[in-house]
Amino acid sequence: MRIIVRLILLALLAGAAFAGWMAWFAASPVPLRASPLAFEIQPGLSLRGAATAMAEAGVGFRPWQFSLLGRWSGQANGIKAGSYEVETGITPRQLLEKLTRGDVTQAEIVFVEGRTFRQLRTALDADAHVRHDTQGLTDAEVLARIGAVEPHPEGLFFPDTYLFAKQSSDLAILRRAYQAMQRHLAVAWAGRDASVPFATPYQALIMASIVEKETSQPADRPLVASVFANRLRIGMPLQTDPTVIYGLGDKFDGNLRKRDLLADGPYNTYTRKGLPPTPIAMPGLASIEATLRPSVSDKLYFVARGDGSSHFSRSLEEHNRAVAKYQKRGGGG
Repeated sequence: MRIIVRLILLALLAGAAFAGWMAWFAASPVPLRASPLAFEIQPGLSLRGAATAMAEAGVGFRPWQFSLLGRWSGQANGIKAGSYEVETGITPRQLLEKLTRGDVTQAEIVFVEGRTFRQLRTALDADAHVRHDTQGLTDAEVLARIGAVEPHPEGLFFPDTYLFAKQSSDLAILRRAYQAMQRHLAVAWAGRDASVPFATPYQALIMASIVEKETSQPADRPLVASVFANRLRIGMPLQTDPTVIYGLGDKFDGNLRKRDLLADGPYNTYTRKGLPPTPIAMPGLASIEATLRPSVSDKLYFVARGDGSSHFSRSLEEHNRAVAKYQKRGGGG
């Protein structure tokens, strides 16, 4: 009987000692190779694998110790993948809580209004904080991976600043931007002026991309949109330089020539009436809203004044006078 009692006491003492050690370990600051110290927890890692990754990155504990803490606290299965950053003074318990909360470090990328999808992919490829899952994929394959139904990627991604956990997939960022554009476009379409000459939201998106490229002046956007809407209504060619430039692609050297305006193609709005087949850039929300709620006007022409603003005209004669005053060649409107 005495032996049994002694064994029970020893077990209790051992349990108390273990609990004491675990409490001490959990509350003691962890030595770090550097401060701040960054490390990566890859998707699918077990608690022991995560502990090993942290130890290899410079967190000063033995992986089995941290694994034991996770199992003892019931948090062994709650580790979240991502990029993390810790500083001097952090304890194993705080570190475990950080990992189970998914308190990852964040980066940001800016999708700029007026940029093309090619420029967008280049920016993503150059970002060291992004996991480049789109490399080697065609545009069509990228669209399929993010669940887009459109056959062409241009204009489908909402320009904004996107925060993301470091080493997030570029596909995940593109999916967010695509879904954001769908939401904004749907809201603007629902609130559109009934008189706008667009049969679908996608047609409005095409026009919004043209408005985006034609002016950076907030006050001019509704009038620019009105000019193009008026031209569509009467069957007049849009005659806008940015579509021609987009159609030229790599052949455009910064100088738009008369022969470029005369060379027929799907994006040449001088030789073809109506909208081009796709957007030509990412339109911002202001351009989308201006397109779907344009100014009420009878204007059919506009020309840049040279200060960023535009002069709007009803007749070709008035427009030609404005061109002579402000530019050698009107172009654009």
